[in-house]
Amino acid sequence: MIAVQRVVLAALSLLAFACANALAQGFPSRPITLIVPWPAGGSTDTHLRKLSEIAARHLGQPIIVENKPGAGGMLGPAGMARAAAPDGYTLSQLHVGAFRQPHMQKVDWDPLKDFTYIIGVSGYTFGIVVKVDSPFKTFDDLIAYAKASPGKMSFSSTGTGTSPHLLVEQVASRAGVQLLHVPYKGNADSTQALMGGHVMAQSDATGWGRYVDQGAFRLLVTFGEQRTRWGAPTAKELGYDVVSYSPYGIVGPKGMDPRVVKILHDAFKKAIDDPEHYKMLEQLDQVYWYKSTEDYAKWAAETNVSERALIERLGLLAK
Repeated sequence: MIAVQRVVLAALSLLAFACANALAQGFPSRPITLIVPWPAGGSTDTHLRKLSEIAARHLGQPIIVENKPGAGGMLGPAGMARAAAPDGYTLSQLHVGAFRQPHMQKVDWDPLKDFTYIIGVSGYTFGIVVKVDSPFKTFDDLIAYAKASPGKMSFSSTGTGTSPHLLVEQVASRAGVQLLHVPYKGNADSTQALMGGHVMAQSDATGWGRYVDQGAFRLLVTFGEQRTRWGAPTAKELGYDVVSYSPYGIVGPKGMDPRVVKILHDAFKKAIDDPEHYKMLEQLDQVYWYKSTEDYAKWAAETNVSERALIERLGLLAK
């Protein structure tokens, strides 16, 4: 009897393996959804729509971009982690905020346990802009006003705990000033707040680029190692020693089949190396940031530790 049970169990195991293997070999057989946790029209949305378009050619199935903004860019990834099947048909962009929010507030997801890391893709160019008719001609002007009027210098960002928010907090801490942070769901809302005069400045990635090109916004400072094509000084040049490009990649729910992960990784790797993608990065002034599946997961673990230290240093650690 025991021998028969063993034979049955072995047969079932082989059947399960064969079915899983067949599913992996047939992947993808239908469209894939990529969650962009920011509103449509911003730099991340623009970038990932182009990347998805290119990757779809290599997968043989369309990639449908679904915008799910909110919760500092974590509404979409967290929802995917909770509800999506780990079959490779639902993916999401994951940004550095995923390694900050758990240290700032209680969340119902874990950045290291609840996601399958697929591939690292790109990083942002961040900057602070004001309207072209603003009295602030330079970043020093903005800081001088903040020193003279504590808590009145308002700026918009894409959410509490996001890089555009924390970069400004780091600079403010070094400059010894207190600013008024006004968080929004994404670039579109944040831009409208600046245009409408609801805030005095905007901190964001290069979603502001088109408005700087059009002469509607003035770029005061950027946060990369070098100046961008717009020529504004870097925070490092101005003596604040703050450098960040907040890299991001693509993840799926936990428990994905490694063979499906490899198919997705390989398709997106071809996409990020495509000349069309390089052109998009140049247009958005974003960096190329490829990380393999293994290296991306390792980077995530290291970043979770370093971001906790940053949150603690800024006095934002959850009590």
